[in-house]
Formats: sequence, structure tokens, C-alpha cells
Amino acid sequence: MLRESWINAVLLAALVAVPLWALAAGEPFVITLATKVAIFALAGVGLNLALGLGGLISFGHAAFFGLGGYVAGILAWHEANAMPVTTLPFTIEGTNEMLAIWPVAMLVAGLAAALIGALSLRTSGVYFIMVTLAFAQMLYYFAISWPAYGGEDGLSFYVRNTFPGANTFDPIQFFAICLVLLAGALALSWAIRRSRFGLALMGARQNAQRVVSLGIRPFGIRLTAFVISGMITGLAGALYADLNRFVSPQMLSWHMSGEIMIFVILGGVGRLYGPIAGAGLFILLEHLLGGVSEYWQALLGLLLLVVVLFARGGLIGVLSKEARDG
Repeated sequence: MLRESWINAVLLAALVAVPLWALAAGEPFVITLATKVAIFALAGVGLNLALGLGGLISFGHAAFFGLGGYVAGILAWHEANAMPVTTLPFTIEGTNEMLAIWPVAMLVAGLAAALIGALSLRTSGVYFIMVTLAFAQMLYYFAISWPAYGGEDGLSFYVRNTFPGANTFDPIQFFAICLVLLAGALALSWAIRRSRFGLALMGARQNAQRVVSLGIRPFGIRLTAFVISGMITGLAGALYADLNRFVSPQMLSWHMSGEIMIFVILGGVGRLYGPIAGAGLFILLEHLLGGVSEYWQALLGLLLLVVVLFARGGLIGVLSKEARDG
């Protein structure tokens, strides 16, 4: 564990150092890449809470990622056009304040996670995977057929949302905001792992019948973890929409669910800093190989196959040389 702690420290230091170097070198694009790593890692932290601790193989986390993005986009678009949101059963005002948008994005994602989890957790195994995927695809097709917010073309809101005391158009300042939120999510995940709730969740993953014999209902534990997981992923979606100043149904697609799963698997399922390693490796491969060939993901698939077959602890597991059940 000591060696893994050092690896975690190096990962976090690298995530901070790279954009600082880019700032000094006048390379804003590199800062944007580091921001994407932080946002994708945040989404991975959300999934890792359900997958790594609870053993819940969700292939529908794009639903929460996309919902968070659409909340940010819709509220910002209505604020820019000085129009209240009237497409819902109730009317709310638009806003471009991040501190107002984030709680709404997390609430919407959390409510969706509660509904999806309450139904999908009544199944297990491949059925759980397919039910979560089905819900995400339902939301994907709903977004495509929602012309009020761009439908298949998506929704642009041009102006990045604001944060008190910061210039969010400055790449390094926006990166700092994302980094602080990532650090907060990592701290929450660390605290959950060491809490009685986290121990019960891991116990339910390993032997649900033994947990029941102790008077603990696995369903409630898993549903709570699934909701927290969805809320963290929804926050990441809101940040990603702000990064691009654009939101589209692709954020809800099964491809996005697969990418979030890849971040966790590459870094190491159940590893606290695994999502940072996985997201960093993914963005690095995309940047280095994307310009060489449009089929760069074939190499990514091969790498993922190697990890699944020979390195179940992911990149961090290989570096720390610690055998651990993923």
C-alpha cells in the first residue's frame, strides 16, 4: 500500500505540473487536455464507487454524465436568451452561475440514479448491465428527439458559465476549478471506503448472504452507492459541457458509458486514483495516435484486452506490483 500511495502522489503531482508547465510554455491546448483528464477522472471516480466498491457493472453511467451536461447547457442557454425554462412541468429561471448549476445537475443525476438503480438492482449480472444500458439509451433517443434543445445537433451556449472570483475563460483557472472538484470527489471516495457504509458495501459485493445474516439489507446499501455514484458523474457532465460550451446526445450514448468504464479498467478497478491514471492514459493515446490514424482505438482495444487478461489491477496495480481483487 505504501508503494501505491507514492504512485498516487506522483499521479496527482503530474496532473498539476503538466498544465503549469503548459502555462509557462504558452501551450493552452495542453491545459485543455489536462482539464479533460480531470473531468473524465471525476466521472471515473463516480463509476469506481459503484463498480470498484459495490461490484455494480453499470453500462449506463453516460445517462448521468449526459444529464449533468444538459442541465448545465439548458440553464446557460436560457440565461443567455433571457428566457425561463418552460419545457418542464414547472418554470425555473436560467442561470450561468456554476455554484447554482452544479447542485441542480447533481440533483437531477441523483434522482435518475435512484430511479434506474431501484429497478436495475432487482436484477444481477448481465441483466443488471443490460437494464442500465437500456435506460441510458432511452435518454439518448429522447435527447435526439427533443428539438427544443437542438435534437441530434446538440445545444451550443457559447459563453462558459461563471464562478465567483475566477475567470472561467482562462484555461488554467477553469482547470483549477475542475481539479479542486476532483480532489473533493477523491476525498469523499476515500472516506466512504473507510466508513462502516463502505465496509458494508464491499461486504455485499463479496458475499451478500453473509451481509444479510448480519442484519444489513444489500439493496439499500447498493442503491445509496449507485445514487452517490450518479451524482458525481453528473457533476463531471456539467463540467464537460462547460469545457466545450456545447452539449449533445453523444454524452448520453453507450460509447460514453464505455469510455468511462475504460478509464476505470485501465487505471485499476477499485483503486482510488485509478480513474486519474486511466483517463490520463486514454487522453494521451487519443492525442498522440488520433492524428496518425482514425483507427487509433484499435490499439486502445488491444491494450484494454491485455489489462483485462494479464493486469487486473490496471496501470496502478502493475506499477505497485500488488495483487488485489478488482
